[in-house]
Amino acid sequence: MDQKIRDTAEKLFRSEFDKLTESEKHVAHHIAERTPISTNVVQNLSEQMTFGQKMADKVASFGGSWLFISIFMGVMVVWILLNSVILIKSGGSFDPYPYIFLNLVLSMLAAIQAPIILMSQNRQAYKDRLSAEHDYEVNLKAELEIIGLHEKIDSLREKQWGELILIQQEQLNLLSQLVADPKKNQRKTG
Repeated sequence: MDQKIRDTAEKLFRSEFDKLTESEKHVAHHIAERTPISTNVVQNLSEQMTFGQKMADKVASFGGSWLFISIFMGVMVVWILLNSVILIKSGGSFDPYPYIFLNLVLSMLAAIQAPIILMSQNRQAYKDRLSAEHDYEVNLKAELEIIGLHEKIDSLREKQWGELILIQQEQLNLLSQLVADPKKNQRKTG
């Protein structure tokens, strides 16, 4: 590990480098090297997803939409009307009341759709976790940079106060010389 990063980390966090969390080490590295942390975590993760994961996300997105609910309700109404009309007119239907085949299809759809939605939710939770960790690192770096700026401003202010005190001391010395020997000072000016 680069000594500059170790020194920066220990100065900023006031703790030994080995005792810092991974996020704190990461932030110390970026501060020491003056590199930005900002990356699009979600976009990077989306680029690494497999075809199956992308399809699962699309199915979950569609399965949780009003369009899906509308189409699903439409299919169920058509199924019931078609079977009821056929049942009434011809005396037989492909799925008679109590619609056992429809119940089977709905059960299979739910059995397939639920795990797909859960996979998508788990992936979204992982994305949210990565995003939150990234936000924490960015906020931590910003806070540490602000603390560093405060320290620099305080240092400048202390330096200016010191210089001001020296100037004031010189002025007091000159004034005390003027008061102590006014005749000598009149000859110099006159």
